[in-house]
Amino acid sequence: MTNVTAAIGVAQMENLESILLNKRETAKLYSEFFKNLETKFITEQPNVKANYWLNCIRLKNREERDKFLEETNSNGVMTRPIWRLMNKLEMYKECQTGNLYNSVKLEETVVNIPSGYRI
Repeated sequence: MTNVTAAIGVAQMENLESILLNKRETAKLYSEFFKNLETKFITEQPNVKANYWLNCIRLKNREERDKFLEETNSNGVMTRPIWRLMNKLEMYKECQTGNLYNSVKLEETVVNIPSGYRI
């Protein structure tokens, strides 16, 4: 790690509490927005305090996900599908996998939504 990178890290740590508060406030706004919609905003589990580094929603199926992605991105809201499963990456395609039903379902329905620090 370079000195500059370390200095930035130290400065960020000094602001960590306010950064986390900002992220949790963003998640609260999303939770309120999506609460009466069929789209599910993914929230923290009981007895867990999430940092909401990345906010996600879950749609009904891949078709709805793709429609949502097209609509938001064409209107200037950058969204993207959750990451591809590692076993689908070229370098891992020959690796052994088990039943990935739940992982595949999440890959087809979860979308990452804007999660940056709000000013």
